[in-house]
Amino acid sequence: MASGAEPTQKARSLLLAALRDPGGLPARSAKEWELLVRLARSVRLLGRLEADLARMGLLGVIPRPAADHLTAARRVIEHRNRLVAWEIDRILWALKGCEVPLILLKGSAYLLAGLPPARGRIFADVDLLVPETGIGEIESRLTGRGWFQLKLDPYDDRYYRLLMHEVPPLRHRERGTEIDIHHRILPRSSRLPSEPAPLFAAARPLGEGRLHILAPIDMVLHSLVHLFLEGDPQEGLRLRDLLDTHDLLCHFGAVPGFWEDLLPRARLLGLERPLYYGLCFARRFFATPVPPEVVRAVEAVAPPQPLGGLMDYLFGFALLPDHPDHPSRRAAVARWLIYVRAHWFRMPTATLASHLAYKASLRLRGVRKRVDLTRLDLRQQ
Repeated sequence: MASGAEPTQKARSLLLAALRDPGGLPARSAKEWELLVRLARSVRLLGRLEADLARMGLLGVIPRPAADHLTAARRVIEHRNRLVAWEIDRILWALKGCEVPLILLKGSAYLLAGLPPARGRIFADVDLLVPETGIGEIESRLTGRGWFQLKLDPYDDRYYRLLMHEVPPLRHRERGTEIDIHHRILPRSSRLPSEPAPLFAAARPLGEGRLHILAPIDMVLHSLVHLFLEGDPQEGLRLRDLLDTHDLLCHFGAVPGFWEDLLPRARLLGLERPLYYGLCFARRFFATPVPPEVVRAVEAVAPPQPLGGLMDYLFGFALLPDHPDHPSRRAAVARWLIYVRAHWFRMPTATLASHLAYKASLRLRGVRKRVDLTRLDLRQQ
């Protein structure tokens, strides 16, 4: 474990330096570029490096093999962006005449609104936020026009619909693209408040069409919710989501009133803690220019010690990749603990225990069997 600590630290420093100051990349050696390409690909930020270097006119002065990898990443991203844009066009076609409000979230919103986080980023699917009362109509229209619901057992379907912030995803029969339909940004059972009405009230129209995007502050807060209240035991927390937040803060920070309204809005939505973590790590990793008075105000909602120190330690490990040849056991433990934390936030203890016990029983049996929903009534947990 100790033998891999130094290479991992150097690898993380290399990646962060590349993202903070792409102008310094031409000075990197071929060996450093080989490692950087592997690191950036592992966190899906290879396209971001290409976009930054292309904008600065520096692609031609880096090692040719590295430039080839970056160019290939750009071509994949361009292809995916065309697919996402076409999918949104087809969704609007399928929902023609439907009066349910539609808010694009995350990557598709960045892409169609032309926001900085779309630069060099690859997006896998389309995320929509719609009022819960309109879910049935939207699902019915989409499934009647080429999309289908991924097959789930009755328990999982009920889990989605009673506890989560979205319904089971829909996939197109021919294109294979997916739509995630959300009715709030946090699970219904979350320990944090997740009432979606303020988000709909503040949403902004996207051009002249029916689509909307979240208000600037809400877009930042949703990015932080997606980052700090989720987790993957393998990937950890997504560094690219923190970079999205950095881009949004730099972009919207020039709008009058943005910084003054940021913490009050987070307080209204019950998201002060994700905001604290987001500003803390954005400043640490990307030197995000946050006004000093905002830093002082947000520090007032920091977690108490020793919890604050523990979360700082865990997030530091979970956000950054290991050296590809020197995996860190401490980082693996940190990612697993963050994953457990995400589940703890998702639902009350009794519901979580019941859910995990059911999933564990499936793994022990080695098969997925139908479940007696009268005995596992999620609504009563």
